[in-house]
Amino acid sequence: MSSFHILIVIVVISLAFDFTNGWHDAASSIATVVSTRVLRPFWAVVWAAFWNLVAPLTFGTAVAATVGKGLVHLNMVDEYVLLAGLLGAIIWNYATIRMGIPCSSSHALMGGYGGAAIAAYGFRAIIWGGWLMPVIFIFIAPIVGMAVGILATLATSWLVRRQAPSRVDSWFRRLQLISAGAFSFGHGTNDAQKSMGIITAALVTGGLIPTYKVPDWVILCCALAMAGGTMAGGWRVVKTMGQRITKLTPFGGFAAETSAAITLFGTAAAGIPVSSTHVITGAISGVGASHRFTAVRWGVTRRILWAWVLTIPGAALMGAAFHFLFLTWMRR
Repeated sequence: MSSFHILIVIVVISLAFDFTNGWHDAASSIATVVSTRVLRPFWAVVWAAFWNLVAPLTFGTAVAATVGKGLVHLNMVDEYVLLAGLLGAIIWNYATIRMGIPCSSSHALMGGYGGAAIAAYGFRAIIWGGWLMPVIFIFIAPIVGMAVGILATLATSWLVRRQAPSRVDSWFRRLQLISAGAFSFGHGTNDAQKSMGIITAALVTGGLIPTYKVPDWVILCCALAMAGGTMAGGWRVVKTMGQRITKLTPFGGFAAETSAAITLFGTAAAGIPVSSTHVITGAISGVGASHRFTAVRWGVTRRILWAWVLTIPGAALMGAAFHFLFLTWMRR
């Protein structure tokens, strides 16, 4: 297979990864609005898919640059490294979807990419400074989401303290449409850019573009793939996110989505590839904890936390395994 044909395969698989990313993270985008029964599942995914499509077309590509050229030295990247990394991430995504675990598609891609690069060139291929903030934010992002969720809940509770509960519920059912759209927009600004980074890296290493700048057609294709995946849904993970962590009302759903959206806007502007799943899980937990600590099912949260910690090394092992398979195949 020629390098050009491999490049086409990388583009197709990158878009497939974006599709699985949207499919996997549909739960993060719509769990609260579905669990509070503000929208039926079908209309919830349509709403989320629309904002997932709009966001990458309008917000910039800082996260794509971090993923594409900030994690691995581009002069040590070839088509087989990129392909192995993508396949490792997709397999990890699929496995966690089957288990109903809301782990990070973003960190799965990073892990698969890094693992394949190490398998090809050793640890010297890694830009260690580029991994610092993404790894730190595995732990910080949910804490920030939780903190903002608590503050948002306390602030909105104070604002409506003199209103009748029925009126508050009616208001926040309408407001949750806005907050759900804002969170889906934040999800699109961050998650769709990971595949943009991989495709652009492939175009640079393949000699098709001279410098690292994400082409417009790449932005559009990744946005469409993400939106399509969101339309496909991910109902097992929706159940975990929307029902098992804590019980949400429209008021709580609004606070969680707004908090997560604010966090994602900030990290995307800073070019830090974080997990929208981590952020919304922290925000939902913060909303529950603001009422009473026992309102959060911390056993479920601990299970999710272990999945987060294991995602990068697990996907890295899969990426490395695929690269060894490619080497074996090429030597025949």
